[in-house]
Amino acid sequence: MEVANQLVKGGEFIIKETDAQDVFTPADFSEEQNMMHQTALDFVEKEVSPLLDRLDNHEEGLMRGLMEKAGELGLFGVSIPEQFGGLDMDFPTSLRVTEGVGRGHSFPVAFAAHTGIAMLPILYFGNDEQKAKYLPGLTNGELMGAYCLTEPGSGSDALGAKTKAMPTEDGEHYVLNGQKMWITNGGFADVFIVFAQVDGDKFTGFIVERDTPGLTLGNEEHKMGIKGSSTRQVFLSDAKVPKSAILGEIGKGHLIAFNILNIGRIKLAAACLGATKACSTQSVKYANERVQFKMPISKFGAIKFKLAQQAIRIYAVESAIYRAGMDIARMEQDLLSQGQSHNEALLGAAREFAVECAILKVEGSEVLDYVVDEGVQIFGGYGFSADYPMDRNYRDSRINRIFEGTNEINRMLAVDMILKKAMKGELDLMGPAQAVQQELMAIPDMNLEEETGLFATEKKTIGKLKKAILMVAGTAVQKYMNSLAKEQEVLMNIADMAIKVYTAESTLLRVEKEAAAKGEDELSTQIDIARVYLYDTVDQVNKAGKDAIGTMTEGDEQRLLAMGLKRFTKADLFNAKEARRRIADKLIAANEYAY
Repeated sequence: MEVANQLVKGGEFIIKETDAQDVFTPADFSEEQNMMHQTALDFVEKEVSPLLDRLDNHEEGLMRGLMEKAGELGLFGVSIPEQFGGLDMDFPTSLRVTEGVGRGHSFPVAFAAHTGIAMLPILYFGNDEQKAKYLPGLTNGELMGAYCLTEPGSGSDALGAKTKAMPTEDGEHYVLNGQKMWITNGGFADVFIVFAQVDGDKFTGFIVERDTPGLTLGNEEHKMGIKGSSTRQVFLSDAKVPKSAILGEIGKGHLIAFNILNIGRIKLAAACLGATKACSTQSVKYANERVQFKMPISKFGAIKFKLAQQAIRIYAVESAIYRAGMDIARMEQDLLSQGQSHNEALLGAAREFAVECAILKVEGSEVLDYVVDEGVQIFGGYGFSADYPMDRNYRDSRINRIFEGTNEINRMLAVDMILKKAMKGELDLMGPAQAVQQELMAIPDMNLEEETGLFATEKKTIGKLKKAILMVAGTAVQKYMNSLAKEQEVLMNIADMAIKVYTAESTLLRVEKEAAAKGEDELSTQIDIARVYLYDTVDQVNKAGKDAIGTMTEGDEQRLLAMGLKRFTKADLFNAKEARRRIADKLIAANEYAY
């Protein structure tokens, strides 16, 4: 495989090898970026955490008050240009701040809805007058925003919305009728981004103000978790708005909805990351405090396994999030240098890495669910008690696999987008896939040349895992052609292979880069993390590949592909137990998440 240049393309990780020095890692954050992260952490610890019970009880005005304070601190304006009162900082910084607020349970839900899907449509698609009117207030916390896309009959099928917008006879206004549901911040928002069908079939965005006659709200929804966030239905009954409320172009609302979701997906992963670290620390502290059989339970191997596995998965997904975040930022800079506007550049960069954004949304939310589930188990009976933190952690985590497109939708989207990029000639999958097919028919290479350098063997393993993806995906395309979209199980098998390989490679690259700077001795447990994660990944890729091959083929073809999969998913045995114990021991000694 060829070595990628610093500027890579979305989805290209499947066919190219990345140099460790080209990836961005958390160790690369500047002092200013870390200060912004610390500001977010301090805000949650001092302002949000003491009020969690009151927030869950929907104390009137409490969430809005916290949001206003966050706006005053500048947390809303990280990505907003200075002319609108923002800080105009880069994309990785916005991810870092999102991670910082992520441990705030219901608060990051309100925060993300406001700073992401409510503000960004105006920033990226609004005209000059709309930006000047709304962005300063949304940035400083004087105004609050909400995003109205989902309807009772249209969730994942967003373009199937039934809300109508009909022009008045003089063409100066539009009358909106419809019903929106699951609207975060609905109870206190001043500005609503509403999607409706103009003339019945032109999906279009509108900016609708709260005091618009005909806009009314349902009651607060009773939810399993994130109880402190405001979630209401929004009803539009002959709601009359001026034509100046149109956001973007008539019939182009899908550009707003889908482009904003790309950014929202990776930011959701960052928020989940923040929550996982807090949960890991709670798990470690409890394991050190809880004494059974005259010793802390953190001394028992079964508990060490859980603590280590939490940390392994957290560290891995963090590596992937910030790798992708910087790739987006670099693409944005490249597009700016080509003469694109600030708005066009970030949207174009996020669209380029939509595959990675979907991958990270899935992995980020599933890592959080894993971490909190094991947290409950570590707490034992107390984990099931509402008087201990795991109760809220468990309930609040579950929504993330549904937000921003369900994980099933995102898995299928990731594969679909990779294949579409290949068909458009934006990604050369055909050549590498054909090379893998030829390799299957050839005599296996028995060259046992000794590899050198940190992770030399592991990188070879990653290369083979990528061949497994190409083999399975190539077979799927050949078998199903245009009907592949109907084979959702196979698409999800391929997605699982890609998700794990991207995350495993990101982890290896991060550790390799940081070890080169600090020395392998200082990064010894991080090296353990990378190796254990890859060790597990090999088996996971094998299982997903077997499921797909068993579905698609039979007879000699199946036997050939199964042999190829076995060849591509080999890993040497090593003592994963001791590696996990070393990882856990560092956590236990630090009494917190320490990576």
